[in-house]
Amino acid sequence: MLGEYPIQGRGAAEIAASVEHAVGSGELLPGQPLPPMRELAARLDVNPNTVAAAYRTLRERGVIETAGRRGSRVRPKPATTGRDELRVDVPEGARDLSTGNPDPALLPALGPAFAEAAARAGAPALYGDDPADPDLVRAARSALDADGVPAGPLTLTSGSLDAIERVLAAHLRPGDVVAVEDPGWGSVLDLIPALGLRAVPVGVDDCGPLPAELDTALHSGARALLVTTRAQNPTGASVSAGRARELRAVLRRHPGTVLIEDDHGHGFVDLPAHPLAGATPHWAFVRSVSKTYGPDLRLAVLAGDTRTVDLVRGRQRLGPGWVSHLLQRAVVRLWADGAVGPEVAASYSTRRGRLLDALAERGVTAHGRSGMNVWVPVPDETGAVARLLQSGWAVAPGARFRLNSPPAIRITVSPLAEADIVPLAEAVAAAVRPSPARSYG
Repeated sequence: MLGEYPIQGRGAAEIAASVEHAVGSGELLPGQPLPPMRELAARLDVNPNTVAAAYRTLRERGVIETAGRRGSRVRPKPATTGRDELRVDVPEGARDLSTGNPDPALLPALGPAFAEAAARAGAPALYGDDPADPDLVRAARSALDADGVPAGPLTLTSGSLDAIERVLAAHLRPGDVVAVEDPGWGSVLDLIPALGLRAVPVGVDDCGPLPAELDTALHSGARALLVTTRAQNPTGASVSAGRARELRAVLRRHPGTVLIEDDHGHGFVDLPAHPLAGATPHWAFVRSVSKTYGPDLRLAVLAGDTRTVDLVRGRQRLGPGWVSHLLQRAVVRLWADGAVGPEVAASYSTRRGRLLDALAERGVTAHGRSGMNVWVPVPDETGAVARLLQSGWAVAPGARFRLNSPPAIRITVSPLAEADIVPLAEAVAAAVRPSPARSYG
């Protein structure tokens, strides 16, 4: 193996960087074994403890895994590679339904809100000022109260993923296990190994995570759970009232679980939220504005128990410090003006519903209870994506979102017009049929 790629370095950091570079470039492949520590130490003429430290760093970064006497090997899905490599190259002239982006026509104009925020700012924000705008906190808390999120302190982060990362890092240590939705958000599935954590899949249906599978995951040692409240990416699942009761019952049997809920669908989904927050002592409920008001608005409100919020605030002070006060004031203005009304959720619901109906009429099973995506199980994921590209439609391969769940494709409905629905449904129906050259018996 060393002949194929000469791992280099004299210090632990150099050796780790050398291995990580090889994984990222494809010179070391997923699942490929690394040399035993003593063997590599002898070849590099360094102390075995130096190699041990390098391997420990690589494990914590989610690049390699160690299986006792079987030694260390590159993870099957190393954090170095990520799921962005699974994106589709969209040829010229094709319709891109793969991105998961909102419809730009449904996003509010931001100029007036930022202009007013700047004009009303008064004295500029300085070091040591309160990191959260009091008007934003009041408005956010009122909305959370209305949705049944338990009382507790709030803090702000730069989007949902930033909040999720900070909560996981605050409570967990490398090697800990996190229960995740499968299929689920690809960025989360990348983040977990990058933090040195391990993901265990929990199946999802239209009403959210499956209680029996969650119970199994928590019994097996998962220390945290990530749940999408509604508009689940990629399936469109939304936690129903009945499912929320079942999940809360499971969580109460596992009080040591750190619960993280992602409610990025607030504002563009016409289904109510059914929070699980409060079922365990340590919890975080995250509500971002990016999908509703624009992806460039990197702001999320994080509500949680006192210890969780304090840990996130403390770590944030050592990094970015705070979320821009100008951005906070602009978001308050957008909320106060009702810049995004119920017609936005209705528009996504109409497009999604019409596509689901058109697919059902053609015998294609699909899912999309809420949000802006439709999830279509397929027998041959690669073939379906390729055939749709040939028909002029670019969709996202399900591999970006899956751990153990079966193959599928994700279709974002945001770019669709009424005239697109039938041609797209016809193309999907043709694309998901098994290839004549293969058998799926």
